Amino acid sequence: MKSQDETLEDWCRALLQALELDDVEIDINEVLGLAGVAAHSIVRPAAPLTTFIAGFAAGLASGSGQAPDSVSMQAAMGVARKLAKEYAAAEAPGA
Repeated sequence: MKSQDETLEDWCRALLQALELDDVEIDINEVLGLAGVAAHSIVRPAAPLTTFIAGFAAGLASGSGQAPDSVSMQAAMGVARKLAKEYAAAEAPGA
Protein backbone atom coordinates (compact mmCIF):
# COMPACT_ATOMS: atom_id res chain seq x y z
CA MET A 1 0.00 0.00 0.00
CA LYS A 2 1.31 3.44 -0.96
CA SER A 3 1.92 6.13 1.61
CA GLN A 4 0.02 9.41 1.48
CA ASP A 5 3.16 11.16 0.17
CA GLU A 6 3.59 8.59 -2.60
CA THR A 7 -0.08 8.88 -3.53
CA LEU A 8 0.14 12.68 -3.69
CA GLU A 9 3.29 12.52 -5.83
CA ASP A 10 1.66 10.00 -8.20
CA TRP A 11 -1.53 12.08 -8.40
CA CYS A 12 0.42 15.27 -9.02
CA ARG A 13 2.43 13.64 -11.82
CA ALA A 14 -0.73 12.19 -13.41
CA LEU A 15 -2.56 15.53 -13.26
CA LEU A 16 0.41 17.46 -14.64
CA GLN A 17 0.70 14.93 -17.48
CA ALA A 18 -3.03 15.13 -18.25
CA LEU A 19 -2.78 18.93 -18.38
CA GLU A 20 0.35 18.71 -20.56
CA LEU A 21 2.49 20.30 -17.86
CA ASP A 22 5.06 17.50 -17.58
CA ASP A 23 7.97 19.91 -17.15
CA VAL A 24 6.42 21.85 -14.24
CA GLU A 25 7.91 21.18 -10.81
CA ILE A 26 5.47 21.33 -7.90
CA ASP A 27 6.59 21.61 -4.29
CA ILE A 28 3.74 19.62 -2.78
CA ASN A 29 4.70 20.46 0.81
CA GLU A 30 4.79 24.18 0.00
CA VAL A 31 1.33 24.06 -1.58
CA LEU A 32 -0.07 22.05 1.32
CA GLY A 33 1.56 24.47 3.76
CA LEU A 34 -0.14 27.41 2.07
CA ALA A 35 -3.45 25.54 2.18
CA GLY A 36 -2.93 24.96 5.90
CA VAL A 37 -2.23 28.63 6.57
CA ALA A 38 -5.36 29.64 4.65
CA ALA A 39 -7.52 27.02 6.36
CA HIS A 40 -6.39 28.03 9.84
CA SER A 41 -6.14 31.78 9.26
CA ILE A 42 -9.38 32.31 7.36
CA VAL A 43 -11.80 29.36 7.21
CA ARG A 44 -11.26 25.79 5.99
CA PRO A 45 -12.80 26.35 2.54
CA ALA A 46 -10.24 29.13 1.97
CA ALA A 47 -7.56 26.44 1.50
CA PRO A 48 -8.47 25.24 -2.02
CA LEU A 49 -9.58 28.71 -3.05
CA THR A 50 -6.28 30.26 -1.94
CA THR A 51 -4.12 27.64 -3.61
CA PHE A 52 -6.12 27.87 -6.84
CA ILE A 53 -5.87 31.67 -6.99
CA ALA A 54 -2.16 31.62 -6.15
CA GLY A 55 -1.57 29.00 -8.84
CA PHE A 56 -3.59 30.97 -11.37
CA ALA A 57 -1.61 34.13 -10.60
CA ALA A 58 1.66 32.22 -10.90
CA GLY A 59 0.55 30.79 -14.24
CA LEU A 60 -0.33 34.21 -15.59
CA ALA A 61 3.00 35.66 -14.48
CA SER A 62 4.95 32.75 -15.90
CA GLY A 63 2.95 32.61 -19.13
CA SER A 64 3.43 36.31 -19.79
CA GLY A 65 7.17 35.97 -19.33
CA GLN A 66 7.31 38.09 -16.16
CA ALA A 67 9.21 35.39 -14.28
CA PRO A 68 10.18 31.71 -14.52
CA ASP A 69 7.74 29.11 -13.17
CA SER A 70 9.48 28.58 -9.84
CA VAL A 71 9.83 32.31 -9.15
CA SER A 72 6.20 32.95 -10.11
CA MET A 73 4.96 30.15 -7.85
CA GLN A 74 7.07 31.22 -4.87
CA ALA A 75 6.01 34.86 -5.25
CA ALA A 76 2.30 34.10 -5.56
CA MET A 77 2.35 31.69 -2.61
CA GLY A 78 4.32 34.21 -0.56
CA VAL A 79 1.76 36.93 -1.21
CA ALA A 80 -1.12 34.57 -0.37
CA ARG A 81 0.56 33.36 2.83
CA LYS A 82 1.32 36.92 3.99
CA LEU A 83 -2.20 38.14 3.21
CA ALA A 84 -3.81 35.20 5.03
CA LYS A 85 -1.77 35.90 8.16
CA GLU A 86 -2.56 39.62 7.97
CA TYR A 87 -6.25 38.85 7.45
CA ALA A 88 -6.29 36.59 10.50
CA ALA A 89 -4.54 39.22 12.62
CA ALA A 90 -7.00 41.92 11.52
CA GLU A 91 -9.96 39.66 12.29
CA ALA A 92 -8.67 38.61 15.71
CA PRO A 93 -10.63 39.84 18.74
CA GLY A 94 -9.21 43.12 19.95
CA ALA A 95 -7.48 43.87 16.64
